[in-house]
Amino acid sequence: MRITVRSVVAKGERRGACGLLAETAGLSRLRIKDAMQKGAVWLLRRGSAKRLRRAKAALRPGEELALYYDDELLGRDPPAAECRHDLSRYSVWFKPAGLMTQGTRYGDHCSLLRQAEVFLRPQRQAFLVHRLDREACGLVIIAHDQAAAGALSRLFAERRIIKRYRAELRGRVGAQGSSGRIGLPLDGRSAATDYRVMSYDATSDTSLVDIEMSTGRRHQIRRHFATAGFPVMGDPSYGKNNRNTEGLKLTAWGLEFICPFTGRSVAFHLDRMP
Repeated sequence: MRITVRSVVAKGERRGACGLLAETAGLSRLRIKDAMQKGAVWLLRRGSAKRLRRAKAALRPGEELALYYDDELLGRDPPAAECRHDLSRYSVWFKPAGLMTQGTRYGDHCSLLRQAEVFLRPQRQAFLVHRLDREACGLVIIAHDQAAAGALSRLFAERRIIKRYRAELRGRVGAQGSSGRIGLPLDGRSAATDYRVMSYDATSDTSLVDIEMSTGRRHQIRRHFATAGFPVMGDPSYGKNNRNTEGLKLTAWGLEFICPFTGRSVAFHLDRMP
């Protein structure tokens, strides 16, 4: 069930957010409070929108609330991310498969950004720097102030962060140790996926490849290999007749760059594949 409603506080009224939305949406206060805590309620003010989580927040006349209620999403119990490195201005996390990198207007409790905001000590804001597909797992950087977010985002935009992935592909991509590049443009923009074949399993007809990327187009690895005839195992979108019980076999296992705050070379790697 999805419900989308907007409520405006009438002139001369002072209303509580929870009560106003419960009345407008026809839902219980308990459900509204849960939706607020999970990021599905927005305060619209002067052309801007921000999530409103306090059920007892007092509203002024003319202020507007928006509720984006999706009971299926709000009922999800998201897997837990793990902070691997806390470097104060930014942190590096392991995002498990099934967890979104960021939330949607219908809520953010199933997102890595929200988990970082809630569980890091001391608590800090969380800013998106790059994304990882919900179905994939691996390392993600989160910034904790706007200047850090800008500096790290520039590194990604200028292709100064090396992103390393490992994927299991359907078919024999090449001989063990061989390498190649897929340079097919995506969405009208240049894109390059470099890979090296680690092994081939004839029994399952699958190849294990290490991948290095400087560009980061939407679903780049999945689209490139599917177009080349070697879809990522378990891909629900691009791997026709290619699903398995273990989910998408794609892991972001390494990030390497010059830290914009210390000037030192840093490298973050998974010590083992999940």
